[in-house]
Amino acid sequence: MDVDTDHTVAIIGGTGPQGRGLALRFALAGVPVVIGSRDAERAERAADELNRALSPAPDPAIRGAANTDAARAGRIVVITVPYEGHASLLESLRESAAGRIVVDCVNPLGFDGRGGYAVEVPEGSAAEQAAALLPDSTVIGAFHHVSAAVLNDLARSTVDCDVMVLGEDRTAATAVADLASCIPGMRGIYSGRLRNARQVETLTANIVAINRRYRTDAGIRITGV
Repeated sequence: MDVDTDHTVAIIGGTGPQGRGLALRFALAGVPVVIGSRDAERAERAADELNRALSPAPDPAIRGAANTDAARAGRIVVITVPYEGHASLLESLRESAAGRIVVDCVNPLGFDGRGGYAVEVPEGSAAEQAAALLPDSTVIGAFHHVSAAVLNDLARSTVDCDVMVLGEDRTAATAVADLASCIPGMRGIYSGRLRNARQVETLTANIVAINRRYRTDAGIRITGV
């Protein structure tokens, strides 16, 4: 798949399970990665751990940095933080993420004794909230349904799922779809404008229920494409 390996992907929230897993898979595909954290030293430690997991470390190796420095380093900036900290994080990245493609992976979910459920977002979806808070960035929604457990399990040579990609800018959406498709087994599928992000994000609650019932790490496939 035609993915641009000359440009760095920054993963904000890269010390969490989904961020770490995406960093591993992108690095394996030859994409330069920098992971961001509020604490630069924590990000650097996480990067060292990931490079050891990939031993021998890829060239270029995964790097760690503070969130704003990571965002400035990336052509594509991937947001993988919990929804609770989503708005405040994006506000802090408004300047450093300007001019970048920002990929919002955040699923606004709550959990109680009955399992996972969707929570209301004033803007309609996390992706639309990101677009409102980052007016100088191009926001794309993607990677909502990818299992962190599968991403981090390097014994699995493929990640067998499709990634629904949403956005207003078709060129940016294609770049993100190509990035997803660089991971063996994964496909990026354009799935509409950002106004359609809400149902994509909330579908994750159903996938959580599937995983709990069947003790698996489910993904999705789009047929006929």
